[in-house]
Formats: sequence, structure tokens, C-alpha cells
Amino acid sequence: MRTELYSRVADRVLKDSLHLKKGETLTVETWNNGLPFAREVVKQARRIGCIPVTLLEDEVAFLDGVKNASKEIVGLMGKHEYAMLSGSDSYVFIPGPPLGTYTRKITRQEYIDSTRYNDSWYEAAKKANLRGVRMTFGYIGQDMAKLLGRSVADVVEHQLRASLVSFEKIAGKAKEIAKLMEEGANATLASDGMKLTFELKGKPEIQDGITDGEDLEAGNNVCYIPPGYVEAEVTPSSVSGSVKLSPSLTRFGKLEDATLEFENGKLVSWTSRASPDVIGKLADVLPGRSPKLAGLVVGLNPVMKFGFGQDRFPAGSVSLLLGFTGILRRANLEVGGETVVKDGGLS
Repeated sequence: MRTELYSRVADRVLKDSLHLKKGETLTVETWNNGLPFAREVVKQARRIGCIPVTLLEDEVAFLDGVKNASKEIVGLMGKHEYAMLSGSDSYVFIPGPPLGTYTRKITRQEYIDSTRYNDSWYEAAKKANLRGVRMTFGYIGQDMAKLLGRSVADVVEHQLRASLVSFEKIAGKAKEIAKLMEEGANATLASDGMKLTFELKGKPEIQDGITDGEDLEAGNNVCYIPPGYVEAEVTPSSVSGSVKLSPSLTRFGKLEDATLEFENGKLVSWTSRASPDVIGKLADVLPGRSPKLAGLVVGLNPVMKFGFGQDRFPAGSVSLLLGFTGILRRANLEVGGETVVKDGGLS
């Protein structure tokens, strides 16, 4: 059953996300946990008439390198990796659990050091006009599954099934919402008797599961699978009011609840009845010991449910980017006077 699901998702990714064509080259980068899926991607690519190559990041070797390799080379890309990027038309990335936010296998600083290649990778991908996808099920390991109260297999399967939605329908809804979330739009977020107001800025980012020419022009060479959401930046100084968060995952564990109060862009209070220890740990690592609202995310995926590792994606989910991702499950959101989300569902 799992092999059949892998095969269906692989086919969808190559044909609908990447529009892979006969004669093109494909690089599949995977960790140990993603090998069964990578195998199906390679098989599907060859059936299309493409030329795939597979890279393996072994988890044991990675962790040993983070702990014991010279700090001068940790997190660097070699010229052979850059050459492979420049020679690839498409890229499928299946990350490993140590790259998930909620792992105990490496410290936060070790994570930052081991992924310092990130900006240079995207610069190289943009230069190569690379079309890519990132399979988020790869982040799921025992640590995250335990936080979610589920098995790794159940979370992975749910994310894979949520990858079989219609990308075209998500793209259509995303474009409709993105038009409202343009520069200067005013937003009102209401939930649990509280209201938060703020102004949006910049051009919204659409994650619809398709990496197309418009994405490449914008430098968004890699999309998330499963899709989808629309994200817009917030002008921090415009934020006023209060908001109560639903359970949200952070790097320090699950934040069961939190109430935040802003006045003219400044956070004047944030408390949690059930998770004060998580609030305290977050405060220690955030600038000024308090979060600023930097972004708004509206979820679009009709299959994705809460509690399966990607709470930004369920249709009607509202996420606030605060230095961590704060989730609202049953909110009401108006943008530019138009209702976008009502009682936790897309309007």
C-alpha cells in the first residue's frame, strides 16, 4: 500500500509540480528515511524518459560530521554540488528528521551551522533556472511524532495523501486570496472574542505545489509538497489588539495556548496558562525577548488536517509568523474588507 502511494505522489510531483519532460535531467536528494519514495521518483522519471541521479545524505554520517568535523567545512557546499545543480533541470528534495525544527539530535546552533549553505544553494538554483520541490514528510522523525501524539507512519501517510489534491484548484484559490493581500491591505483577525488589526506589505507568496515560470522569475525555485498556502508580510509597527493562539509547535515543544496583546506594533503582554515554560524559552531566543508579527499565512489544502506536522497548510488555517509560527484553527480573517476565512473555513 505504501509503495502504491509513493508511486502516485511521485507521478504527481514529476508531472504536475515540475512538468518534467523527456530528455531532462533530475536530481533526487534524500536522507535514509526517504529512500523508498526516492526509488519511486527515479522509476517514474525514467518512464517519462528523463535522466535521474540520486544523492544520499546518510543520517548517521551527517550527525557525526556535525559533532566531529572541522568547523571550517561544516555546512559548506563543494564545487561538485554546484556543478550538479547547474546540470539539473529539476530537483526533488526529501529532507531528514535532523533538519526538522523539533529534533533533539542536534542543538539549534548546530542546525544553523550545518545549513549555512542555504543561501548559496538557492542562488545556484536560481542561476540554473532549477525547478524544485521539497517533500515535507521527510522532516518527520520520532521526536516530532511524539510531540504530535502519533506514529511516524501515520503522519507521513497523511502528508502524502494531502499531496494528491488538485494543485490547479489550490492555485486558483491562492490567486484569488493573493489579490486581496497586496501591499497596503488592512487585515482584521478575530477569534475567541479578541481582535487583531495590521497592515500587509510586499507581494504575497503562493505555495500551490507547482514550480512554474512565474515562480522562477520571483526566485521561488522550490515549492512545498504537500501544498499549499498564501503568505504575506506584515508591517510590524501597524499591529494592534489581542490574539489567542491555538496549540502551536515550537522548537521548544508544543505551545498549548498563548495570548498576545499588541499596542502600536509593540508587544505589551504574552502569556500562556498551560505552557509558561515554552513561552520563557522562546523569550530567551527572540530579539528583545518578545515576538514581532512579521507575516500572515492562510492555509489552502482541503485534505491536510491539524496535528500532522504542517499546521500552516489546512484550508482555513491562519498562521502568524512571530519568530515562531502561531496557529489559529477557528479564526475569522478579513483583508481589504473582504472575508477570507470564516470560523476556520475558507470563504
